[in-house]
Amino acid sequence: MEKSFSSLCGLCKTAHILVIVGAINWGLIGIGAFLGTDWNVAYMLLGNWPFVEWAAYVLIGVAGVFKIFSYKCPCKWDKKA
Repeated sequence: MEKSFSSLCGLCKTAHILVIVGAINWGLIGIGAFLGTDWNVAYMLLGNWPFVEWAAYVLIGVAGVFKIFSYKCPCKWDKKA
């Protein structure tokens, strides 16, 4: 049975949102490349602070790996479904 977003713990919600943000950013980068422009939203928002931009990329990457290996919310692992 599919869980609703509201039933997830804060860690899973954060990872879910970061993965969506990262996917949208990559999609915009691809579309921008086809149009000959740069639509990297992370760079547009955080380009003046490269370390913060890089940290955002790392957090989004960690969230992606977390989502790959977490089939259900970790806070629910100890409970029987």
